[in-house]
Amino acid sequence: MRRTSARFTLAGATAASAAALALIGASTASGSTAAEDSTAIAAAGPVGFGAATTGGAGGSTVTVTTASAFISAVQSSTTQTVRVNGTIALTSMTKVASNKTIVGVGTAGKITGSGLNVASVSNVIIQNLTFTGSNDDAINVQYSTNVWIDHNDISDAYDGAVDIKRASTNITVSWNRTHDQDKNMLLGHSDDNSSEDTGKLKVTYDHNWFDGTTQRNPRVRFGNPVHVLNNYFSDIGSYGVASTENAGVLVEGNYFENTDDTYHLGEGDSDEGSLAAKNNCFVNSTAGQTGGSVASIPYSYTAESACSVKATVTAGAGVGKI
Repeated sequence: MRRTSARFTLAGATAASAAALALIGASTASGSTAAEDSTAIAAAGPVGFGAATTGGAGGSTVTVTTASAFISAVQSSTTQTVRVNGTIALTSMTKVASNKTIVGVGTAGKITGSGLNVASVSNVIIQNLTFTGSNDDAINVQYSTNVWIDHNDISDAYDGAVDIKRASTNITVSWNRTHDQDKNMLLGHSDDNSSEDTGKLKVTYDHNWFDGTTQRNPRVRFGNPVHVLNNYFSDIGSYGVASTENAGVLVEGNYFENTDDTYHLGEGDSDEGSLAAKNNCFVNSTAGQTGGSVASIPYSYTAESACSVKATVTAGAGVGKI
């Protein structure tokens, strides 16, 4: 057991996601309608476990510039795309209803002060937003299915950047940049929650940039398989990936740079899970601890060559990136 924290190209999908973000900026600049913008976003689609997520596609579109309008829109019971144009200052975690796409306009969409609570819902997309300074998590997901968290910039949350827990499943976390963050991405909130979480917590982490984050990149309980694919880990303070409590994690095609503890089994008081590693690239970093049995990945994908991932991710992850 390791120490407590201290110090896909999914080829067509990569291009599609980048193209969608390009269309957001281009169509906005050329004066197209919000509905056209949301159609471009929906056309990209997530990859991996969250592939069935469509968010607000087919519904109405609203652009918000104030916190009150934002809260009203994301909590509406209708299928809806909510375009965020400006800084939304929240004072507490804000509940998000089902069948929503929440997307920043260009690079203008920002959430400060607190974060988003995706709880007991389904079919939610959170995309192209800057989250900073939350008094809790930036994004919390619990008891929810079909969620896509994509192309966001997340920093300085008091707790987690993206925490996924309590029987949530079928989720993709892709093309995000997280930085200035200690507890980054937790999957499974406690060691004694196996009755809810076993068979759930199926998550794909694809083409994210873990930029100087300290720990939990991710820290996994119970989910099997969990796919950590083609991410860039740079200057990680404590550890990269930890598999605990009967989890099964495939760490595949990632680029690890200046990361002393790339991946391991067990963490803190949590028992060891299983972890398999495949085709990773190490720069001033070494292969970590593997063991146990990881379930097969149940979807088709083509992994990008690991040693090209740094260039791809730094060019494409985060807000407004093409």
